[in-house]
Amino acid sequence: MEKDGRHVLNQTINTLDFHSFNLHEDVLTGIDSMGYNNPTPVQQQAIPLILEQKDLIACAQTGTGKTAAYLLPLIDRISHQGYEHTSTLILVPTRELAKQIDEQVEGFGYFASVSSIAIYGGNKGDDWEQQKRALTTGADIIIATPGRLLSHMAMGYVKLDQLNHLVLDEADKMLDMGFMDDLIKIISQLPKQRQTLLFSATMPRKIRELAQQILQQPAEVNLAISKPAEGIDQRLYLTYDNQKLPLLEHLLRELDVHSMIIFTSRKSNVNPIVRSLKKMNFTAEGISSDMTQEEREKALQGFKNKQYQIVVATDILSRGIDIDSLSHVVNFDMPQDAEDYVHRVGRTARAASTGMAITFVNEKDMFRVQKVERLIERELPKLPLPDDFGPGPAFDPTRRDGGSPRHRGGNKPGAGSKANSHRSKHHRGKKPGAPRPEGAQPKAEGSDRPVKLAEQPGGENQGKKRSRNRNRNRNKNKGGSAASSAPANTQV
Repeated sequence: MEKDGRHVLNQTINTLDFHSFNLHEDVLTGIDSMGYNNPTPVQQQAIPLILEQKDLIACAQTGTGKTAAYLLPLIDRISHQGYEHTSTLILVPTRELAKQIDEQVEGFGYFASVSSIAIYGGNKGDDWEQQKRALTTGADIIIATPGRLLSHMAMGYVKLDQLNHLVLDEADKMLDMGFMDDLIKIISQLPKQRQTLLFSATMPRKIRELAQQILQQPAEVNLAISKPAEGIDQRLYLTYDNQKLPLLEHLLRELDVHSMIIFTSRKSNVNPIVRSLKKMNFTAEGISSDMTQEEREKALQGFKNKQYQIVVATDILSRGIDIDSLSHVVNFDMPQDAEDYVHRVGRTARAASTGMAITFVNEKDMFRVQKVERLIERELPKLPLPDDFGPGPAFDPTRRDGGSPRHRGGNKPGAGSKANSHRSKHHRGKKPGAPRPEGAQPKAEGSDRPVKLAEQPGGENQGKKRSRNRNRNRNKNKGGSAASSAPANTQV
């Protein structure tokens, strides 16, 4: 078998079911109970390599089954190895992803003797003590956000000196959020002799450099970015920021919305959008880091249960939202990465159905459109604004800084009265707001300004420091014991 995994692909591509991997019976029973029969391509390639205890670097998008690709072989090994210590650490960028993985461990490992604990901030204050007790008692698998884990490690009771397996999930997102230093600090305290698995949706140079530091002769799995299904109606609108909300309202009057997610790059946009939707008699809820974990989970569950037609969520939560088969996806702001665009759009038109993906692009983000078009190998249609909206920005993919003043005109927040005639009729007669200070915002949150002036500007702070100081902590304490109740079918 070749080190780079290419030979493995030829051997496993025709795998029909999970029984072909020679997993133990209790793990197979857990897989069957979860309703999974056929492994995805990333599972076909990665599972045999992980079972052989190779280090692995895998390029795979969220939604390809990558979580099960590493959980299944690790659960299989842990449950039959008889470890007396924490054997596996999984590092993730967000608390939503940490919780999802913890639930999947419970599901896949329900019939195996495997315990897990998710470590993240974000809800009740007494959860710190619950996490401390679980870490002190010990669990087979720890799933953690880097900043939160470092806080516990600083107290001296986290024992990872005998760790056998390290997983970095969505490594590119962790680096984008500024966790590089935290990752290095954590990894420096782990045993040198271990199996390390790195999963990333993209493979930029910084990920390659990190892999060279922490992996030893890794095998590689590279899955091509899947293009959006043909059944997806993709539409782009070139619009100034203050035209976005009126445009959204206009489009919603013409659409038959069953289930929609609206992604925005700023949490300050969430509440104004939700208020507007409710005025239009849509059932809607927002999700941002200002909410407690319990509130966010309640909102997501309400959406899954059809209690809400529309959920408005910030970009930073986009990879943590485990919902597919939507009738509509709206990118209120152009996604930062082309891969994120493909992933979001792919939430519609599942199972041969049709779906619609609408994206608003301001003058600063036009260069991102070209990146998406190169990735999906097709030109995206740029639809004109409604007649009574006035002109939007002209398409210029070479522009990155908002263009010259004559292009920005009155459609930008804070524009002078001279350009007021170019604003849409929805805004005429209203005094344009002054520009809001951007501050130092993390890359993943983008740079678009708030929709309404009443909202405090500033994107979600993805950095670990604010997350630790601001968020309260919430988690369940499994205390190292196996799950005691039947699992729910969880998307992987």
